[in-house]
Amino acid sequence: MGCTPTSLDLDRTKGLHIVWSDGVTSFITVAHLRRCSPSAEARATRDELDTNPLAVLPASSPTPDTLTADAMEMVGNYAVRITFSDGHRTGLYSWDWLRRIADETTP
Repeated sequence: MGCTPTSLDLDRTKGLHIVWSDGVTSFITVAHLRRCSPSAEARATRDELDTNPLAVLPASSPTPDTLTADAMEMVGNYAVRITFSDGHRTGLYSWDWLRRIADETTP
């Protein structure tokens, strides 16, 4: 496994602050966490959009502006589960996955 978090701080309305074991600090917004959920459902939606840019996305509420991360729980010593205000809670965010999506948002 690559880097592991030494600190995780979830701001329910803004996002997840992560300090990594290599000293890098990351911030992932709530909307990006939800959009990049590693759940099977979210992966299928991303795959559909990749192959068909005209695909209709399922209606979701709340909007990205009102979406919150209501809870975060550790899963073993390799991941966290985040529960969102739209009811989504099936994705397990492994350390490698969090680092990958954090690196996508770094300028």
